[in-house]
Amino acid sequence: MQKYKNLTIIGTSHIAIESIREVEKQILKIKPSIIALELDRKRFQSLASKKTRKLKIADIKRFGLKGWLFNLIGSWIEKKLGKIIGVAPGSEMKKAISLAKKLRSDIALIDQDITITLKKLSKRLTWKEKFRFIADIFKSFFIKGEIKFDLRKVPSEKIIDELTQKVKERYPTFYKTLIKERNLFMAKALYNLITKYPNKQIIAIVGAGHTPAIINLIKKQKGV
Repeated sequence: MQKYKNLTIIGTSHIAIESIREVEKQILKIKPSIIALELDRKRFQSLASKKTRKLKIADIKRFGLKGWLFNLIGSWIEKKLGKIIGVAPGSEMKKAISLAKKLRSDIALIDQDITITLKKLSKRLTWKEKFRFIADIFKSFFIKGEIKFDLRKVPSEKIIDELTQKVKERYPTFYKTLIKERNLFMAKALYNLITKYPNKQIIAIVGAGHTPAIINLIKKQKGV
């Protein structure tokens, strides 16, 4: 968790039990006027709805083939890991949405439209990176990884830095599209919120890997 002026950022893991507890603890403690979520409208509606929308072949037109395949594989991995730990992906976001209704806090959606993100990824992603990604997933089932952490908890800042660096080196397109550009997008959204509502307490819930960069971008202000 990091603070800047009237903003508190909670870095989460989308399948960690610890994240759900931390989100609930801080929201009930701070009672924010605004809860900002690392979601776009489409993902927000999907989480808020009781019906889970599954990817369809027709979505290839929306996301591009590579973006569609990445989304399909990523969702499958997240669900599998979630089943192992007993936590559905995005549970911390659902908890925040529920508490926002209870406290009558406003909800701000600060992430870039997923269609735009995946279209960019599909356009930029090389097949070399795609095959490397699939190969690394396959290896992970049979070879013990160099970086170990408890999936029930949010990884430490050191582990996050190591993972981010590995992504940057092995998957530069992934890093640029899914991390760097979205960090900038969310930082702008949060900077606008704290500037527009300086007297209101704001809590932002984002993936732990985004937190340090977002805070740094906000502090630069003019550079956001």
